[in-house]
Amino acid sequence: MNIHVEGLVAIVIFYMLILLVGIWAAWKNKNSGVMEGVDRSETIMVGGRDIGLFVGAFTMTATWVGGGYINGTAENVYLPGYGLAWAQAPFGYALSLVLGGLFFAKPMRSRGYVTMLDPFQQVYGKRMGGLLFIPALMGEMFWSAAILSALGATLSVIIDIDINMSVIISALIAIFYTLVGGLYSVAYTDVVQLFCIFLGLWVSVPFALSNPAVSNIGLTAVKQLNANQTAWLGKIESPDKWMWADNFCLLMLGGIPWQVYFQRVLSASSATYAQVLSFLAAFGCIIMAIPSVLIGAIGASTDWNQTTYGPIPPMQRDQSDMILPIVLQHLCPAYISFFGLGAVSAAVMSSADSSILSASSMFARNIYQLAFRQSASDREIVWVMRITIFVFGALATGMALLTGTVYGLWYLSSDLVYVIIFPQLLCVLFIRATNTYGSVAAYIFGLILRVGGGEPYLKLPPFIYYPGWTIEEKVHHVTKEVEYLVLQRFPFKTASMLASFLSNVAFSYLFKYLFESGTLSAKYDFLDAVVAKHSAEIMDKTTLVNKNIIGLNEMTPVKPRLSVTLAATFTRKETLTEEEDSSPESPSHENE
Repeated sequence: MNIHVEGLVAIVIFYMLILLVGIWAAWKNKNSGVMEGVDRSETIMVGGRDIGLFVGAFTMTATWVGGGYINGTAENVYLPGYGLAWAQAPFGYALSLVLGGLFFAKPMRSRGYVTMLDPFQQVYGKRMGGLLFIPALMGEMFWSAAILSALGATLSVIIDIDINMSVIISALIAIFYTLVGGLYSVAYTDVVQLFCIFLGLWVSVPFALSNPAVSNIGLTAVKQLNANQTAWLGKIESPDKWMWADNFCLLMLGGIPWQVYFQRVLSASSATYAQVLSFLAAFGCIIMAIPSVLIGAIGASTDWNQTTYGPIPPMQRDQSDMILPIVLQHLCPAYISFFGLGAVSAAVMSSADSSILSASSMFARNIYQLAFRQSASDREIVWVMRITIFVFGALATGMALLTGTVYGLWYLSSDLVYVIIFPQLLCVLFIRATNTYGSVAAYIFGLILRVGGGEPYLKLPPFIYYPGWTIEEKVHHVTKEVEYLVLQRFPFKTASMLASFLSNVAFSYLFKYLFESGTLSAKYDFLDAVVAKHSAEIMDKTTLVNKNIIGLNEMTPVKPRLSVTLAATFTRKETLTEEEDSSPESPSHENE
C-alpha cells in the first residue's frame, strides 16, 4: 500500500484545525448559562439557547449537508438510468427544513423542550417515550455509521490509507471535541466544515470540467454518451412514478422528526429565530448540492479510458458510490484533489458529531433522567452524557466498519423514523385528544407495514407484497453474481406512515370513548392514559408540565403532585416570553 504523503499531511492539518476550533468553542462558552441559572447538562444539549443567526444558519444547514449528502447526490446524478431526476436529497431535505420551520419549529421552541422526545413523554408517558427512543436512536447511530463508512472509502481511494484506520481516527476527533464542548463545539466546527465543503468542491469543479477526457456536460445532459452511460439529467419512467413520489415524501416529511434538527431548533435564541434558521438552512442545502451535481455530471461525461482510472467505468467496478472522490483523484491535479478531500472529510464530521450528541442527549434526558432517575443531579446527568457520547461514538465507529450492511440498516431505520415518529409528532403537537393507546397502536401498525415491505439492502425479504411489486435482477459487475430482489413500486412507506397516523387518532378516540362512557371499567386502563387519576405514570406527567404553558386541563384530569426537581423540566419561563401571548396553546387563549 503506497500512502500519498501529501494527502496525508493535508488531512492531518485539516483535522487539527477542526479539533482546535472545537476546543476553542468549548473554552469560549464554558460559562454560558451560568448567570441565568441554566443547568450544565442543558447547555451541552442545546447550547444555553443563545445560538445566534450566523452560527445557527451554518449549523442548521449541517443538519443534512454531510458526507452522505454530497456523495449520494453525485452518485445519483452519475448512475445510468437515474440521473438528476433521482437526486432527490437536495430538494427533499430543503423542503423538510421549510416545512419544519413553518409548522414545527415554533411550537417546539416556544414550549421550551430540550429534546425531540420531550413532548412524547409529556403526553404519552415515559414508557412510550422509551419505545419511541428506539427508532430515533437507530436513525442517529446508523446515520453516523454510514457517513463514517463513506469517509473511510473516500480516503482509501485518494490517499490509499487503510479504511479502518481513517474511520477510527475521524470518529475519535469528532467524539473528543463533542465531549469537551457539546453543542457549542458542534456548532462552531460546523461553520468551518461548511466553508471547507463549499470552497473545496467549488475549487475542484473547474479543473475537472477542463480535463480533456470530459465531454461537454451540456450535451451529455440530454444525449447518451455511450452504450453504458445514459444522459445525466435522467428521467422518471411511468412505472416508477409512485416509487419516486414515495422516496421524495420520505425525504421531505421524514427529514423533520430528527433530534439533529430539533437540537438546532431548540438551541435558537427564540422561536422566531428557529424558524428563520430553518429557512436559511433550506437555501443552504440547495447551494451546497450544486458542486456535487456538477461532479456527478462530470463523472457521467468522462471517457475513463483517457484517465488514470482505466477503461472500465466506475459503475462496472461497483464503485458508483465513490464517483465524487474518483473524479477528484483522476480528473484533478493532485493538490486540488487533496483540497477536495478535506471538503469530503469536513462533510462527514459535520454530520457524525451532531448525530452522536443527539443520541446521547435523548438517552441522558429522556431515558436515564425522566424514566429512571428523576432525582438525578445536574452533575450526574452531565457525566451520563459524556459516557454515552463515548459509547455511542464507539458503536457508530464499529458499525461503520461493517461497510455494506450499515447502509441497509440506515435505510431501514430512516424509514422507521418517517413511518413511526413523524405521524406521532403530528398527533402530539396538533391533535390534543390522542393518548398512549393510540400511540402504541400507531407504533405497531407502522412497524409491521414498513418491515413487511422488506429491505433489499439488508436482503430482508418482504412478507407483505404490495400492489405493483416486481422482481428486479441486480448484477454485481466485479463478482458476476446475480441477485433477484423484490421491488415494491407501490408507495408503501408513505402508506405505512398514513396508516400509523390514522391508527393513532382512531384508537385514541376509541379508548377515550370506551373508558369515559363506562363501557370499559377504569381498572382496565392499564396504561393510565384516560381515566386513571392516581397512577404513578400520570402523576409523573404533571411534574413535566409548566402550568404557564400547557394547562393540566389539556391532559387527563389528574391530581397535581408538587415536584421541586422536575417542576421546570420541560419549560423555562425566561425562554418563552416572546411566544407567551401568541401561542395558541397558552392558557390565556383558552380562558377567553
